[in-house]
Amino acid sequence: MTTAKTGTATLPRGLLIARAWAELGDAVAPLSGAAGRPLARTVKLLLDPLVLRPAQHPEFAAGAVAVEHVDALRARVAGAGPVLAATASWFLVLKKERRRLRITEGNPQDLYFQRCFELATGHGEPGPDAAARARAVLADVHDRQGPTVAGLRDFVTDAVNAGELTRLLHATWAAMAAPRPTRLPVATADFLATCASAPDRALFGALVEHATGTAGAADLGAPGVALAHGLTDRDLPCRPELGAGASTRTLPKPFDRSIVERLFLPLTNAATRAGLDDVPSLVRREIGRSAGAWQLAVEESRVVLVLGREASADLVGAPTGAPVGAAARLRLRWEREAYVHRALRGSTAVPPGVRADVRAVREAYLRRLWVRLHGRELRHDPVTADQVWDVLDGVLRSVILDQRDRLRSVLEREAGA
Repeated sequence: MTTAKTGTATLPRGLLIARAWAELGDAVAPLSGAAGRPLARTVKLLLDPLVLRPAQHPEFAAGAVAVEHVDALRARVAGAGPVLAATASWFLVLKKERRRLRITEGNPQDLYFQRCFELATGHGEPGPDAAARARAVLADVHDRQGPTVAGLRDFVTDAVNAGELTRLLHATWAAMAAPRPTRLPVATADFLATCASAPDRALFGALVEHATGTAGAADLGAPGVALAHGLTDRDLPCRPELGAGASTRTLPKPFDRSIVERLFLPLTNAATRAGLDDVPSLVRREIGRSAGAWQLAVEESRVVLVLGREASADLVGAPTGAPVGAAARLRLRWEREAYVHRALRGSTAVPPGVRADVRAVREAYLRRLWVRLHGRELRHDPVTADQVWDVLDGVLRSVILDQRDRLRSVLEREAGA
């Protein structure tokens, strides 16, 4: 294939990786799928960040690699062959010890791939002390303090607890007072105008003091508003279920998640859960949070969500805000993306699913912002005035990275078909 703009010959990145991977042979089979290609998590957790490193080698970053870089890509994968083979061996050792210790928490690939790479880099192939080293890694990953998904599941499925929590959930929602429709008590535009360069701490304090975030949630009770924000698939938000299980692949939109689903992802992060409350406190507070404005508990979070709603409005359609400030900066970042230009022009080179993602960027932005603010509430880490822009900008960067990854995956699959 060739690029239309420059005529430079290219080959699909995924195809090149698959070919280079195949040359490593059976030694990397534990890191491979049924067809012999590297697993998606192998690419995401090992090849991209630790071998190809597209941030330092941008010639490997795109979905299509110029022919002059093909040999270099193949050489990097081949050069990492011994450590990848040792990584695969360590992964088998860790899985064996995991089964012996009856550990069921988390996805082994997510939890162990990079730790196995560290073991392979430092120690080579597993030796006589491999089991002991594996137990030490498992202890480090799983024995950190803090609540766990297993503890959450046990707590909410206990018959006595389940009855009490369900009654609490019903009572909390029955007593919920919806915010009254009103003009925002303090203007948000002035804070957004300078928050990226000179955040006004006094003005942010006034936004919080006057419950501007709570007031900004009043219209969520109108049919279709929360749906249009991408926070629910329902015409009106409704009381969540208590729930009993969750899966990252099937998580609903924020307002549609059960109480268990809202706590699931934060509890899977072993690195941060040590700072979380105990499971009973988390569950009861989440029930209260679900009945609050924006289904958040802290006014700072609600204010930031209102600010994000206003700042993200210019990501779609013609700009309506000031030519400077947070909204203009977010739009500038968005419009710098080449795939966004192609999608908005209706280019057939952009797959329909990615074009839909681009058109729905604001909904994706608000969902990601809600998740980020919810996580900070669980860690008792409210956003300060000085952090607002970093949060708003970071959410858009995260959305863009996700869309880039999906585009690259689709193009690689199509090229390899």
